[in-house]
Amino acid sequence: MKEFREYDAAAQRFYETLSLQSIPVVAWDIYSLKYDKVKGGLEELQGIKEIATANNWTSSFNLPEEILDKDHVVVITDAQLRIVHATKNMKQMNGYDVAEVLGNKPKMFQGPDTCQETSNAIRSAIIEQKPFEATVLNYRKDKSTYKCWIKGLPIFNAEGLLVNFIAFEKEVA
Repeated sequence: MKEFREYDAAAQRFYETLSLQSIPVVAWDIYSLKYDKVKGGLEELQGIKEIATANNWTSSFNLPEEILDKDHVVVITDAQLRIVHATKNMKQMNGYDVAEVLGNKPKMFQGPDTCQETSNAIRSAIIEQKPFEATVLNYRKDKSTYKCWIKGLPIFNAEGLLVNFIAFEKEVA
């Protein structure tokens, strides 16, 4: 028995030297939710990096911050404004699955009460291939409305040609 006490004391001294933070057993469900969110965000990042590589993007922005830290919805369109990629958290914001929006234009989220002045300002920025930031009244799949903050950026390839637009979005009060 003396050997076990010596072992336990040595193990305790060793573990006290480590800077480990334990997670209470009751918190595993919360931890797993965060883990799933981070894992999903990393998968989203990988998908966007593949699009960037395929289109030879030269634009730089902090994707990990936008996706992992800020939890923004990301929508990527081609140069003709057809949606080619959207992050899965879009469903939480507007009720649409990614597959439902692919190939459509972001105009699909607008409706009769969307401010035309704001839409025109965004359209002008897109035509001029300039970044923009605006809050618009969008429509969910169920036709209810929500205010959507959008930061849109044109993306150019190594030859300087416009290849995509990327929008970082979130619902605001």
